[in-house]
Amino acid sequence: MENPQVKEILEKQVLTVAKAVEDKLDDEIAAFERLDTDDLEVLRERRLQQMKKMAEKRSHWIGLGHGDYYEIPNEKEFFSIVKASERVVCHFYRDNWPCKVMDKHLSILAKEHIETRFVKIHAEKSPYLAEKLRIVVLPTLALIKNAKVDDYVVGFDELGGTDGFSTEELEERLAKAQVIKFEGESSLNSSRSRGQTKRSVRQSSNADSSDSE
Repeated sequence: MENPQVKEILEKQVLTVAKAVEDKLDDEIAAFERLDTDDLEVLRERRLQQMKKMAEKRSHWIGLGHGDYYEIPNEKEFFSIVKASERVVCHFYRDNWPCKVMDKHLSILAKEHIETRFVKIHAEKSPYLAEKLRIVVLPTLALIKNAKVDDYVVGFDELGGTDGFSTEELEERLAKAQVIKFEGESSLNSSRSRGQTKRSVRQSSNADSSDSE
């Protein structure tokens, strides 16, 4: 027959061990929760720093003229721009319909890709640049990184061969050249808006076609 005193001692020992295990588990859970909170705080602080850095970059870019698509008045200004901005898309144009099509797409992309500077320059009024960069076909986009021409988009050959290409297609070509970035707010918002952009560019062709050569 089991001794009641022994049974009581054993039960107390089991309870003591169980309590010790429970206390240890509680301590580990508390430690984990503290660690998790600290990790979240570190991540939060890191994210805030990234957001602050990006805000500073955006402010700097806007100050340089990023976010708009505009014409460079002369060749001297071209060199100032490519030295000031890390990434530049420069449209060499003349007053014809194909260049007007390119203008419309670049105007959209300039607002969407604030990390890159979008400009245009009249090729016939910039003979030195046109010769130096071997600009023959218009429109031609010079894709410039770190003050050096890294790539070209010549005419519409890489964009389907017609003036009906979408803004998305041009965006993908520029991204391939790494002169723009797909991240955060930079890329176009949706395929729906891109479709609307494509239609609006093509629908406006009748109104502007009288200006083509």
